[in-house]
Amino acid sequence: MNIGIVLGSTRTGRASEDVGTWVLSKTQTFKDATFEIIDINDYNLPFLGTSEDQSGVQKWNEKLSELDGFVFVVAEYNHSITGALKNALDSARDAWANKAAGIVSYGSAGGARAAEHLRGILSELQIASVRTHVLLSLFDDFEQFSTFKPRDIHDENLTMLINQVNSWSKALSILR
Repeated sequence: MNIGIVLGSTRTGRASEDVGTWVLSKTQTFKDATFEIIDINDYNLPFLGTSEDQSGVQKWNEKLSELDGFVFVVAEYNHSITGALKNALDSARDAWANKAAGIVSYGSAGGARAAEHLRGILSELQIASVRTHVLLSLFDDFEQFSTFKPRDIHDENLTMLINQVNSWSKALSILR
């Protein structure tokens, strides 16, 4: 299985890079799947309907088609996901279908509200979201609200999330 760790923020100074690297570091023991960071910032996705140049969208869809599942690293902005992540989700359709996803969120309330919004969007795109969810608190998992220092308590949940994404990705492969 090929699993993409999708960085859901494009903002300068974002924490998603550090969180994504942490998620990737926890996948080293999984021998039956490969994991890679997928940064939506690398695809130069235009907001829908704003550009005739669809080369970034095509490249994005090709990358998603190579993947069997996802771990979304989700920042909470105004009680929801970022506009950049919503645009990235909307910039593909068939490439998402019949795949599994887990959510690692962060924010003042652990990113819980953003994750709940994301689950509804994933459902519409025919992505099955797994039950286990890692919630990272800006108060407890980020020093001075900016330096990512996750508590050890998250390790077990992240391992369960990765196991579930891998298992569900395998199970859904017969539909792809």
